[in-house]
Amino acid sequence: MNQGAAMITAAAVTDAQVRQFREEGFTVVPALFSAVEVAGYRAHFMALRGQGAFPGDLVGVDPRSDDPLLKYPRMIHMHRWDDRSLRWLLEPRLAACLTALLGGEPYAAQTMLYFKPPGARGQALHQDQYYLRAQPGTCTAAWLALDDCDEANGCLEVVPGSQSWELLCTTEADTSLSFTDVTVPLPPGVRSQPVPVRAGDVLFFNGQLVHGSGPNRSADRFRRSLIGHYIQGDAQQVATFYSPVLKMDGTPLTLAASEAGGACGEWTEANGQAAITMTGIRLPGGKVSE
Repeated sequence: MNQGAAMITAAAVTDAQVRQFREEGFTVVPALFSAVEVAGYRAHFMALRGQGAFPGDLVGVDPRSDDPLLKYPRMIHMHRWDDRSLRWLLEPRLAACLTALLGGEPYAAQTMLYFKPPGARGQALHQDQYYLRAQPGTCTAAWLALDDCDEANGCLEVVPGSQSWELLCTTEADTSLSFTDVTVPLPPGVRSQPVPVRAGDVLFFNGQLVHGSGPNRSADRFRRSLIGHYIQGDAQQVATFYSPVLKMDGTPLTLAASEAGGACGEWTEANGQAAITMTGIRLPGGKVSE
């Protein structure tokens, strides 16, 4: 454990942050990782991406492509073959923050690295639990900013309070703005809000929270992020793609496979108010989300 990790305990998450996480579905812990650590992660993953394809890459790597996301496609499940990614996923600082926010130690399920170079599309609004299918409970993301992130380079946007919603049925997304082709609709008058963060900050958010991001419209700034997905430690099922999960000491644990789909909700009106009605539509299983 490095000195920074040794100094971080559950007290690093304030009562106000725990309250925001539970009431709004997200919170930001500033400067959880140092500038030196962040620079090291940036260099490490840029070097890996420059080496070509790796296990878990869902699209090819094409340095000659006009699509920035083919030049720098996201990396998935790096912890299964890269020791530095595994150590980050199980980082004591993340474990302490997650334990404080969730009220118990989680299981680690996934690592991801988004490069999002200038000109890259974002990801339409979605809910992570749509993909992970943790049962009982839900999943939680730890989103480490490796660059300063704002609206210009496509920071995350969230819908505060939406963690209390059921899983929503998906509709078609605008693929000129999103690299995924599905999104979730919002009721009238509800909008997402940007969450600007600085490099080294970690954004924690509930797996039911509706979130996404816009394109990187900056001229020359990446928006790189290192992401861990976790599930609550009393979970008994998870989608097969994420198995085995890991205890925070690194011990692998195989949970039962959750169903690939289930009931989803559609927005209706009840007594003049927007309400979610469960339709019973079976949702297709998914694999990755931001």
